[in-house]
Amino acid sequence: MIIIFRFGLTIYKMDSKTIKKYKKKTISQLHKLATKHFNKFIRERDKNKGCVSCDSYTFSDAGHYYSAGHYPPLRYNENNVHGQCKQCNYFLHGNLIEYKNRITKRITINQLIELDFEVIRYKQTGYKWDRYYLIEIIEKYK
Repeated sequence: MIIIFRFGLTIYKMDSKTIKKYKKKTISQLHKLATKHFNKFIRERDKNKGCVSCDSYTFSDAGHYYSAGHYPPLRYNENNVHGQCKQCNYFLHGNLIEYKNRITKRITINQLIELDFEVIRYKQTGYKWDRYYLIEIIEKYK
């Protein structure tokens, strides 16, 4: 049975079995699971493209253009996350200068502008994790 409901400003369309499957999970557990599946998707999507910052083909991370810690709504945005090597993502803190120079090889200028608008919107309104959104992310990327 498909359930359509509204939570805040978002309208969800989800199978009742899917909702029941995650009923006992906390927001934190859902968040970890969503991150696991999303990052795996990014690594698979970008496996033949190399590191977004240095072109190394030994990448293992899903690096964020806008930091996931500072900009939570962009954590699961495919245009904000690209395959990145451990050296650039971890040791060079994202190697953002090179990331910025090369991101338009992966996404269009309009998509980059959209990301910028998401940042502005987040700064104006704030953000709170929604369990149904996290369930939707898990189901989409697993």
